[in-house]
Amino acid sequence: MKLTKDKPYVLLVAEVIYLEICKIKKINPELSNINLIENFIGTEVYKEISSGKFHDKLIKKLKKNNFIDKKTKKKIPNETLRLLQIQKDVTIKQLIEFPELYYVKTHYPLEITQRAFDHLWRMCESYELWCKETKQVDLIKLKIID
Repeated sequence: MKLTKDKPYVLLVAEVIYLEICKIKKINPELSNINLIENFIGTEVYKEISSGKFHDKLIKKLKKNNFIDKKTKKKIPNETLRLLQIQKDVTIKQLIEFPELYYVKTHYPLEITQRAFDHLWRMCESYELWCKETKQVDLIKLKIID
């Protein structure tokens, strides 16, 4: 079986999150992965993803190309499009934003913020696992799965 390095469409949002967190790390190399993800929450990219706009733009772009993959020239399966819609819905629910509620009086993240953090952590893990599986370990910068 040939190993493909083509990214599944459902991994695109994880890659964007991961790369944005890596940008924060480049500016603040002393921060832990926990702090990096916390710093990502509330950024413009986070807002675009948490609002569903990221997925809307992706699906609009795919529709403009008649749902034909530009690399493979094959039609994108309906199942993939359904998975993208499910991913969008789950992401919106997990990343719901209430910035004033973070660390209110107790200095601990509220459940809503913790849920967003956990979702972002899992997205970064998914990206790193894909990198490892496709033998692209040079793309792993945060070392979350180690």
